Amino acid sequence: MSKKCVKLMLVLLLVLVFSGMVTAAGVKDIKMSYNGPANMETNPVHAFAVKFKEIVESGTNGGISITLYSDSQLGNEQQRMEQTMNGPMINIASNAGIVSVYPEIYAATLPFMFNSYEAAHIFFDSSEYWEKTQKEFQEKTGVILLEAVEEGGFLAFTNSKRKIKSPADFKGMKFRAMDAGQVALYESFEASGIPIDWSEVYIALQLGVADGQMNPPTYIISGSLYEVQDYMTMANIQYSCQWLTINGAWFNSLSKNEQDLIKEATAEANGINRIAVESEVASRVKFIADHGVEVYQPSREELTVFQEIGQPAYSAWIEEKIDKEWIELAIESARQANQEAVGDE
Repeated sequence: MSKKCVKLMLVLLLVLVFSGMVTAAGVKDIKMSYNGPANMETNPVHAFAVKFKEIVESGTNGGISITLYSDSQLGNEQQRMEQTMNGPMINIASNAGIVSVYPEIYAATLPFMFNSYEAAHIFFDSSEYWEKTQKEFQEKTGVILLEAVEEGGFLAFTNSKRKIKSPADFKGMKFRAMDAGQVALYESFEASGIPIDWSEVYIALQLGVADGQMNPPTYIISGSLYEVQDYMTMANIQYSCQWLTINGAWFNSLSKNEQDLIKEATAEANGINRIAVESEVASRVKFIADHGVEVYQPSREELTVFQEIGQPAYSAWIEEKIDKEWIELAIESARQANQEAVGDE
């Protein structure tokens, strides 16, 4: 064999190694990226990633090696989604990452869809909406959507002015909004929504630039928002989750056993994560209450009023981005999930 051929083979091997398809020892190596710190206590997404890595590496006897990159080390949401589409990568994306390539996921973020955690689990495990979304997402992007990773429970409203028991209580207040959808929601309640970056939310609430915001208890605590808010309403606004995605070409290069193991690992890790997150909600709400925030739990009838006013306004915003049939499918799938959850009680 000529020296030229040997050099060419070495170059090809190095390309494969550095692309993540193989390592020098023949191990299938892949990067896994996500938001938030590498902290098991404060970041449920990191806790999920650690458990997922453990199950996959143990189940393959090290044949698949996963390297974790927390804190968006590999880029912002759009950059990481592009990386997952273009090469070997596992990425846990927030809505910002997914909607940049697949806006139909907006339908899963409709407010006041779920009456319970169990209903949300049914919706994201086996509903018609979820199955259609997984299929079309892969067809459009070449990326496999494996799981909705629970990250903090349901979103709640907080504010510094008064107890919120109904949409009428919002009138005249100013709320931090993460996106235009939240602005539309607040405006349907006769409040105003102000786009404010997460890093600036605390100071905005402290200075009165905004009176309130919405987030799950996890983020209310991690952002110390309980220090500058006096009231919290547990309105089951949205189910807080992120999206586990994996490059389709890399996944399809695996053996059937390896593919099955990864699917099982996602379900097992997320099941463990759900239990952990939901078991801590009560203690987190108590922590917030113990720090002077008055907590209100609306009745089922009161939650229905929030839904009847807020959901159509949010839907109208989504209809500017996706076909209405996706919204209708999500609403119907959520209705069925709520019914099934009640039947399982």
